[in-house]
Amino acid sequence: MPSLQELIQLHQEEINNLNAADAAELENYRIRFLGAKGIVKNLSAEMKNVPADQRKEAGQILNAFKNLAEEKYEVFKNLLQKEADKGPSIDMSLPGTPLPIGTRHPLRMVENQIVSIFEKIGFSVATGPEIEDDWHNFTSLNMPEHHPARDMQDTFYVSQNPDWVLRTHTSSVQARILETQPLPVRVICPGRVYRNETISARAHCFFHQCEGLYVDKNVSFADLKQTLYYFVTEMFGPDTKVRFRPSYFPFTEPSAEMDISCTVCGGSGCNLCKHSGWVEILGCGMVHPNMLRNFGIDPEVYTGFAFGMGVERITQVKFQVNDLRLYSQNDVRFLRQFQGL
Repeated sequence: MPSLQELIQLHQEEINNLNAADAAELENYRIRFLGAKGIVKNLSAEMKNVPADQRKEAGQILNAFKNLAEEKYEVFKNLLQKEADKGPSIDMSLPGTPLPIGTRHPLRMVENQIVSIFEKIGFSVATGPEIEDDWHNFTSLNMPEHHPARDMQDTFYVSQNPDWVLRTHTSSVQARILETQPLPVRVICPGRVYRNETISARAHCFFHQCEGLYVDKNVSFADLKQTLYYFVTEMFGPDTKVRFRPSYFPFTEPSAEMDISCTVCGGSGCNLCKHSGWVEILGCGMVHPNMLRNFGIDPEVYTGFAFGMGVERITQVKFQVNDLRLYSQNDVRFLRQFQGL
């Protein structure tokens, strides 16, 4: 069995060959040599086995070893502290790490542009709840119970109460405006709407609308046409052609759908316009007298017009994006295309 002096000599060589490169290795060194059950403590306990005439010399050797272990610990600790104080080595002349730049969603960009255009001619913004009651969503809009026009929209009903639905159009906001605000009213109503449709490239169970309403004395169909001519010019440019086609909506009479010349082919025919040269963008008409009566408004004194457009449709025409599913998939590769617009 090696003597105490020989053990000290072995551990001293071990210390000389050690190098604590990080805080974990430094702590392992402290526990091994200076801890409560470390080598220094164990060697001190062996002093009782040293012959009396050798204890003085052994004690001096042990004491020198203890000082060496403690000094080496301080040296390691100071070196690690200096390295920590230096911080990471960074070349400040190098360019920084590029951060991904976000952008507004294309639907939000187009919706904001639509609202901005109508605000310039005196329309204010109105919003309403997305969970709506039957009166505001259907009945007040000249669609009483069992009216066939209700079949035009596949509705999501709230199962606990069939009188409540996820709104199928933002016309419900127009109803609330007529119910609560004094005349005249001139509002644009953007918002999300819901219909129970199979999701495909051309349809989705939710989408976005912007509907407008203007009710005052002596409002005519000519006022409606000039308002929409102004919108088309601002949104698609002054060279865009417009046409109106007769249509049917329960809350307007007469009613029309408005087409514009295709923004892709200029009217010569392509896939977007189905080779017709025209693209439908909105429905419109004069507010039905029955709808005015539902809110206590005399149709002999007041008249008005209303219109509604799908934000996705306007975005499709503006950016030539034909798949509605892309707008709700949050694919950054798709969204990055609209940076800087």
